[in-house]
Amino acid sequence: MSTAEIARTVVGIIGNVIAGCMFLSPLPTFVGICKKGSVEQFSAVPYLATLMNCMVWTLYGLPMVHPHSTLVVTINGAGCVVEIIYLTLFLIYSDRKKRLKVFLGLLLELIFISLLSFVSLTMIHTVNKRSAVVGTICMLFNIGMYASPLSIMKMVIKTKSIEFMPFFLSLASFGNGVSWTIYALIPFDPFIAIPNGIGTMFAVVQLILYATYYKSTKEQIAARKNSKGEMNLSELVVVGISNGTATVQDNPNISKITTAPPIAK
Repeated sequence: MSTAEIARTVVGIIGNVIAGCMFLSPLPTFVGICKKGSVEQFSAVPYLATLMNCMVWTLYGLPMVHPHSTLVVTINGAGCVVEIIYLTLFLIYSDRKKRLKVFLGLLLELIFISLLSFVSLTMIHTVNKRSAVVGTICMLFNIGMYASPLSIMKMVIKTKSIEFMPFFLSLASFGNGVSWTIYALIPFDPFIAIPNGIGTMFAVVQLILYATYYKSTKEQIAARKNSKGEMNLSELVVVGISNGTATVQDNPNISKITTAPPIAK
């Protein structure tokens, strides 16, 4: 094995680790979704785009399409499993309208990858042509994956809040883009180098937005909590005190009575 091949393998392994971290980085987000029982304003688009990206790259890395790309298959195969889990949680915790959109997105992706696999493996008869066709499609979807947070980035700029743009996903995207760009230079593979170079730039923009709006996001969250606390207090009316315990109601019609803790004497 030549020095270049060793270097490529090492960088590819590093890329696998970083990409794995990128796939797992939304875990805190989904833990929060499960606890709240709702996806709130989180979008399924980045996860649909990542699943599509992983499926086409898994196809690209197969020996009959692009030989000597085992590391491409391993990480993208694992990515498919992780993204399917995330999208399943979206289906469980979304409202009916959003659930339908996610389901239709999944269905279209499965139909597309099935057709692409059939055409590339049965109707294109040389490895070079398969690599070119599948590689070009991979490049387009990879750019799509990296560009998928653009809608969220637009919301961040509009609201001056990064609350619904997971930080660790952006950071992992940056590391993933850098590592796979380097991997694609030993030797040069334009189908991997171009989209990951573009992806690195998108990730840099996201990190800049975090630095820009981190403080304003904290202020908005704090103001929202204070406002909620003041509203709750203003709605309570003391209607009587007995044995050091205050009985309160939340509206003049006494639709609900609550017992507060003993008042200190």
